[in-house]
Amino acid sequence: MPQSFDVCIRGAGVVGRTLALLLARERLRVALVAPPPLPSALADVRAYALNTASRQVLESLRSWPDAAHATAITQMQVWGDQGASVRFDAAAQGVPALTWIVDVPALEARLAEAVRYQPQVEVVSAPVPATLTAICEGRASRTRAEWGVDFDVTPYPQHAIATRLVCEQAHGQVARQWFSQGSILAFLPLGGAEGNSVAVVWSVPPEQVAGLLALDADTFAQRLKAASHGVLGSVRLSSERATWPLQLAQARQWCGALAPEQGSGSWVLAGDAAHNVHPLAGQGLNLGLGDVQALAQILRERSSWRSVGDLRLLRRYERQRKAAILPMGLTTDGLQQLFSRPEGPLQMLRNWGMTSFEHSGPLKDWLVRRAMGSH
Repeated sequence: MPQSFDVCIRGAGVVGRTLALLLARERLRVALVAPPPLPSALADVRAYALNTASRQVLESLRSWPDAAHATAITQMQVWGDQGASVRFDAAAQGVPALTWIVDVPALEARLAEAVRYQPQVEVVSAPVPATLTAICEGRASRTRAEWGVDFDVTPYPQHAIATRLVCEQAHGQVARQWFSQGSILAFLPLGGAEGNSVAVVWSVPPEQVAGLLALDADTFAQRLKAASHGVLGSVRLSSERATWPLQLAQARQWCGALAPEQGSGSWVLAGDAAHNVHPLAGQGLNLGLGDVQALAQILRERSSWRSVGDLRLLRRYERQRKAAILPMGLTTDGLQQLFSRPEGPLQMLRNWGMTSFEHSGPLKDWLVRRAMGSH
């Protein structure tokens, strides 16, 4: 007899696997679509900043990486393009860490292992019928496009370049970010508390990308050293470089009933398939994990007679998450636009704003708590 499923999850990345484990914990039968990976000669250079709320859910699923692959950040330092700066400190907030920089391959490996030992989850190579189909395929979701879900995209005049560096000096558990006339450079500590390697995310105007990628490794490292004002001494690349365009995007509709030609049941979006924000605040995956926590909670608390595909439940999830994501989207979009403009008056305004924010007291504390997921 064919296996029947409550939920089919399309997309086996961090968001999809986390949702599968959360729903399996509620005794739902889950199919996780994970087609064989395409061969690639490039190692994954991504790293995520995960807040307290994200850590708690991953720990509850026994999927949090070890300390060598989840580096606690005790300070964050942000510099403007005219000397202004803002500093965030974990001790001032009375917490052990502001955030953790998590190595993506290590996190994915832990989640895959947890899925392997969860009998309620069956990994399949192609979509199967289910009462609810959850689309967690990322920003370029094929299913979302095939099913005609409108995805409103506003491209940013920036592409991200990601790589890894080994630095002369230890990072000291400090995340660093520089805003400089159209570009944003972030150094994200890796390798644990005593490490001297960083994940780099450099958001630059698109016309600069080809030239930067054409540089040999040593010359590119020198560019990064100059852009970071040599704060960690000499640096060398320890990985290849990856690049992708940046965008602000959101699906107009996050849930619905399947059309007759698509099968029976309902569908719902989560993670980057539903929304994208600029990476300057490091909140992208935190928002995605917030999605799946909210969806799992709504399904857990449903009345016994309600199906997991009940559109009233799914619309409640959509309203809740759109409201939660709106402030972060507005904040990252506003900062990106403010720091991408070269005009002199705007330079003065944004650096004055950074200086004022540094001394704003309660406002600064409130923003830090929101970013930490502890509001």
